[in-house]
Amino acid sequence: MFILGLVLVIISMFYVSSFLAILGVAFFFWGGILLYITPTKQVPIAMFYAEAEVTTSNIERIINESGMSLTGIYLPPRNLKNADSSLIFIPKKAKIALPSPEEITDRLIVNQKDGVLIVPPGAALCRLFENELNMFFTKLDLKQLQVELPKLLVKDMGLAENAEIQIQGSTVILEISGGILVEICRQTDSQPRTHKQVGCLLSSTIACALAKATGKPIKIQNENRNQVTKTIRVEYQILEG
Repeated sequence: MFILGLVLVIISMFYVSSFLAILGVAFFFWGGILLYITPTKQVPIAMFYAEAEVTTSNIERIINESGMSLTGIYLPPRNLKNADSSLIFIPKKAKIALPSPEEITDRLIVNQKDGVLIVPPGAALCRLFENELNMFFTKLDLKQLQVELPKLLVKDMGLAENAEIQIQGSTVILEISGGILVEICRQTDSQPRTHKQVGCLLSSTIACALAKATGKPIKIQNENRNQVTKTIRVEYQILEG
């Protein structure tokens, strides 16, 4: 995966393709995560910082070039060509209908008047979580995800010290402390539009999982971080439509 990711990133430089750049970094980052969780191999945390920085930098550039200012919406499986994939739609105006599977192509622009589609920074890590669980999130409901995801993050993969998911009506709250993901999310601070409209690696990954498990569009509503306790609290909104 490292080699494939590197090749895609190099190709994107020649063809000025943001899609290939993000896809390449996703493969590269996923390969790094796989090495990180393998007991016999350790990858320096600095490598994860660097890859997260590249991913969010590319997304920041896409958002700036497109001029979109609204918060992105994580699409549910029914709006995707591949139900196991993840995409985020950043609308140009409020209350624009979500794109249908037929409208989704390899192009970033869905429709010049509607918005843009971006591969979210958490797409690859979400797929890795599914591999570790040996089950697609589309096969779980929200209550099951509430139990399985914190256990996966803390006990199975050691990516966090503590994790908890609360469900309050159409609001889902994630609280997580310690671990590599909390540190990596600080990298998004240098890409403010990405952080606000798309989310960091952690919040994006959970948004991808929620969209799959609920079958509904997901929006990251709010994020608060405590640098002293190294804790992140993310609020998600489950949308209708």
